[in-house]
Amino acid sequence: MTANKLVLYSTNMEKQRNRKSNRDTVLQAAAHLFLTKGYQLTSMDDVVDNSKVSKTNIYYHFKSKEELLLHIIDQFILHYQEQIDSVLSRADLSVIDKLGSLLQIFVADNMQKDYLGGCPFLTFYTQVSNDSIEVQKKVRLFFEHQTDSLEKLLADAIQKKQIPEQTPVKQTASLIISSIEGGLFLAKATNKPQLLNDVFTSLAFLLK
Repeated sequence: MTANKLVLYSTNMEKQRNRKSNRDTVLQAAAHLFLTKGYQLTSMDDVVDNSKVSKTNIYYHFKSKEELLLHIIDQFILHYQEQIDSVLSRADLSVIDKLGSLLQIFVADNMQKDYLGGCPFLTFYTQVSNDSIEVQKKVRLFFEHQTDSLEKLLADAIQKKQIPEQTPVKQTASLIISSIEGGLFLAKATNKPQLLNDVFTSLAFLLK
């Protein structure tokens, strides 16, 4: 292969790597519509119009709107799980600092994107019918995993004497998850982002 052909080949390969696939384009467009307009109110025609990808191409990748939603939820789970695991694995942070960092993860997304329910998982869960068992299962397992991770964090904090020994681990973990999710919803519903800071302040006080 000549030098010129090699340069052309490398340039084409770079363009292919940078070019977003139709599948990724559809996922991004559908996620935006589901989270800001609503899953039930979004048709596949809306996804076609927003993504500029043909309906035939969309159905090549996704058999139904629900299958499309399931893939989107998987992406969000991976997105948040990587960040959450990164925070929880940091040995240099106290339990309070870790909680603050976890809250900041959700706050940052909440400030940048206009989720209908304040949180993507709440938005997804509340918009599907009770027949969407797989959607509900994915959301439930995500929160169960977060609760389990917080229980381990709290147990470790007790052992290191960072929080009171009598702290009820399971109940406190559930309270933290509920407070964060409730805070995200209320911040959205009342248009008062500072509520999330109040949530953190209250949780920090509780764990003193």
